[in-house]
Amino acid sequence: MIGAVQRRVHSPSCPDITAVEPWQGDDAPAYGIAVTFSSGSRLWLQITGGLAPGTQAGDTTTPASGPALEPVPLPALFDETGTVSPLRAEAYLTAALTHTNSTEITQAYGYSSRPGQPAQHPGLGVILHNGARLYLPFVHTAKAEQDRGRSPFRLQSSF
Repeated sequence: MIGAVQRRVHSPSCPDITAVEPWQGDDAPAYGIAVTFSSGSRLWLQITGGLAPGTQAGDTTTPASGPALEPVPLPALFDETGTVSPLRAEAYLTAALTHTNSTEITQAYGYSSRPGQPAQHPGLGVILHNGARLYLPFVHTAKAEQDRGRSPFRLQSSF
């Protein structure tokens, strides 16, 4: 599923995303995707998740697919200075997931947009039709020509 999302998010329907690549953390079992924006800035998202409540691996009783999400308009990614903030990236990537035409995704949300649940960290949540959930917290950010930092979860305010 992640591979399909990688290919679909990096598409003409999301022009501010120029690359989506897998990455592996240096000294931890962390893995995820690195997103490169048209400005050259980059964002690293960790991927974690779990099975639907009450299911086991290999459970075939819950459908793995359903109707694709209705695409929502992409918000502006860049501010007036041409940089990205974590909250803008969160809103843009959440909307981009609705443009994947994936029949596996039933809901995509930004951590910061959940009412009554203030986010300690920006990131994305994805709920699949079979009830499984993916969590994609933002781990690193970098401006164009910078490498990702060594301290996870210490995000730049603009990148």
